[in-house]
Amino acid sequence: MITHMNENPSAPLAATPHSSSRRALLVGAGVLAAAAGVGYSWQRDRAVAATVDAEPFAGFWSLQWNAPQGPAVQLQAFRGKPLLINFWATWCPPCIEELPLINAFFDKNQANGWQVLGLAVDRPSAVQAFLQKMPLHFAVGLAGMDGSELSGKLGNPSGSLPFSVVLGAQGTVLQRKLGRLKPEELDVWARLK
Repeated sequence: MITHMNENPSAPLAATPHSSSRRALLVGAGVLAAAAGVGYSWQRDRAVAATVDAEPFAGFWSLQWNAPQGPAVQLQAFRGKPLLINFWATWCPPCIEELPLINAFFDKNQANGWQVLGLAVDRPSAVQAFLQKMPLHFAVGLAGMDGSELSGKLGNPSGSLPFSVVLGAQGTVLQRKLGRLKPEELDVWARLK
């Protein structure tokens, strides 16, 4: 048989001697959890920031991917000029929303040496069908699920999309962005080299 401390459900519950200590314990646990979250975020951001202006991992420039159409996309071909790499997928609404913006960035800045590589973390058939509806002017590589691992090596440990990385002409990481790009961010990036 279940008994209730208060048989009248409309009456307020009386404070017990243990309720204030329980409340203090819960508040303390909440503060501790928040502090742990802030500490983790600070440590993670510090680790990512420490790798900005660093050469990508060993073997990075030897990577290559199949293209939706045509010859394979070889990363080595992009070396020596500023490069925006964008990880995206057809099933990712923010990715699809930012692709026209990235396309416009490429069209506007390719004369200044800028290159863009879109790495699709998706099935080849889905990417090919998507590109029939929305052609992109920049190179696209079919990274598949390996793209999540690559984005992690470039500073995106969660593998979330969209994710963008800017490499300078010397091949060092200059910027990273997890989430949908904004026009003002691309304007700032266009001045990087």
